[in-house]
Amino acid sequence: MEASITLKKVGKLIHDKTILAGLNFGIEKGSLVAIIGDNEAGKSILLKVISSAEYQEYGQVFINGVDSKTRRSEVVSKIGYIPHELDLDPWLTLEQNIRFSGLLYSKSLETINTRMVQYARDLHIVPYLNKMVKDISPGIVRMGMIVKSLVHDPEILILDDPTAFMDAESYRYTWDLLLRLKGSKTIVYVSQSLQEVESAHDRILVLENGRIALDGSLDRLLGSTFEFHQFQIEFDSLSEELFEKLSKIPHVKNPSRVGHSLHFYGRERKVFFEVLSVAASSTMKDIRIKKLGLQDLMDAKYAKDGIH
Repeated sequence: MEASITLKKVGKLIHDKTILAGLNFGIEKGSLVAIIGDNEAGKSILLKVISSAEYQEYGQVFINGVDSKTRRSEVVSKIGYIPHELDLDPWLTLEQNIRFSGLLYSKSLETINTRMVQYARDLHIVPYLNKMVKDISPGIVRMGMIVKSLVHDPEILILDDPTAFMDAESYRYTWDLLLRLKGSKTIVYVSQSLQEVESAHDRILVLENGRIALDGSLDRLLGSTFEFHQFQIEFDSLSEELFEKLSKIPHVKNPSRVGHSLHFYGRERKVFFEVLSVAASSTMKDIRIKKLGLQDLMDAKYAKDGIH
């Protein structure tokens, strides 16, 4: 597949601190890629570097095969970038902010107005277009920023927490639009919501200390852990002796004790019955079983060590 974005040994420093460290990866044209990681992972900086809002200290970023540093003016016209912070002029109307952005890209007023109204209708914000940004809720402003990023018809959308500040209805309108655009546009976004990422991605990049720790679809990232279940058994009383005995059962993985509850992982449900057999003499108050998900993956023991 044709690469829309390519990073080669990209590094970024801030005050001599390494934020991004030798990143090498490509993003396929038309794909939907989510980037997740902790608050110090470098996610927002990575988006800024890809979008040319900031430059890397070393390495190269290519947009459709074009070096973003040496041919920036050519590259930025291909990108629609939404930063994490609200960046519209509060003393202009939503419409004026969007129109001004389109003019910066040398688009005609007719083209700008047509696209603005089209996307505003998709997001149900037409009634807010003539209102001052300072008088509009942050969630509506956020959707206005999405329209602004689309008005010059970019090939690539880079969004830092696209649905921040939005209510459930606005969230739905936004993702309805983004999912319709997927395929015709490459979409890269950062999100703090693992539920959002689970439901909207072709690929997930897990960023950790400026490096890509994991890369792939959710099923692929879970890999060998995908068939595991998480088990929790709450006892009336869980003695140290019983915990040690249960922990030594061959198919019990990563056992831990919280109060009088035993937490462990198992690839097959039959391990659950092995545990029950050993614990038959003890009174059990509650039993829970669930499949692993992205939240489990983001736990350090899965991102770094796996299940042993």
